[in-house]
Amino acid sequence: MDIIISNSSGKPIYEQITSQIKEMIMNGSLKAGDALPSMRTLAQNLRISIITTKRAYEELEKDGFIESFTGKGSFVKAQNQELVREEGLRQIEEYFRLACDKSKMFNVDIDELTELLKMIYEGE
Repeated sequence: MDIIISNSSGKPIYEQITSQIKEMIMNGSLKAGDALPSMRTLAQNLRISIITTKRAYEELEKDGFIESFTGKGSFVKAQNQELVREEGLRQIEEYFRLACDKSKMFNVDIDELTELLKMIYEGE
């Protein structure tokens, strides 16, 4: 499992970990039942605090992506397709927010933005 931590990212390290693991689950790189590295192992590999990996795993568990068992470890949870879709929509919304901010910065109106989106979506 390759997780890349960026010191220049504005996101906290635990969020970088959770978003990358969520992405691996959503794209099928990690499947239901797959074991995640222990918190200690992940912390050592990434050269970060175990507290940070613990927070990342707690967030993933709270969001329904993994389940943890005392003495056994953490595993990818079988995914509810509605949960996966909701996470995908959340990510799309984040990209749209960035696109809207850029559009406003360059005075691109909503009609132009909508037309551009349609062209990209339809593959033109």
